[in-house]
Amino acid sequence: MSSADGRWHPSRAGFYLPVRALSRIFRAKFRAALIKHGLFGEIPEEVWAQAWNVHCQAAGDGRDAVSYLAHYVFKVAIAESRIVHVDDQEVRFRYHHAHSNRERTMTLPIFEFMRRFLQHVLPRGFMKVRYYGFLSPSSAMPWEDVKARIEMASGFDVPEVEATLAVASPLRCRQCGGVLRFCRVVLPGDSALPALSSRAGDGLAMLTTIAAGP
Repeated sequence: MSSADGRWHPSRAGFYLPVRALSRIFRAKFRAALIKHGLFGEIPEEVWAQAWNVHCQAAGDGRDAVSYLAHYVFKVAIAESRIVHVDDQEVRFRYHHAHSNRERTMTLPIFEFMRRFLQHVLPRGFMKVRYYGFLSPSSAMPWEDVKARIEMASGFDVPEVEATLAVASPLRCRQCGGVLRFCRVVLPGDSALPALSSRAGDGLAMLTTIAAGP
């Protein structure tokens, strides 16, 4: 926040903008837009006489907003598995309240359900996720060129990232504790199974795969 002396001071937690002042500004901007497009006469006069309320709250660093919107990136508004019943009159489905794990059931008239569902459908020409530039699937630019252009445009070096693969712990025999070593696939009725099993005992157990028959 800026004070009268021109210095910035941290605001209290949860504060973003003064809601009352923002509400008056939003009402004035909305009214000016209606007048500009010739729609002001269609609005009743009492609308401008009452106080408006603009919902405004701090969003923090945006992580909660990103977490909420991430559910709509590749998924539809509601999964088919959540719909319990559908007929000519209504739709019943399961849902959860925010910050609650208790499953609830809601029943809506079929047209109200369709109205809510269509609110999550993007207008024509819009896309949920659009990859462009070097992130586009059709881009054939080598990583070295991408790195060089970022460094030239930003003025800082892009550090090299070394991918480390976690080494899985070896499988061990439940009986002797020895490390399991794959030998071969044993089919049903194969006489080699007893011979392979008898070779274990030197601290290195033998791992065989029994293929199921038809």
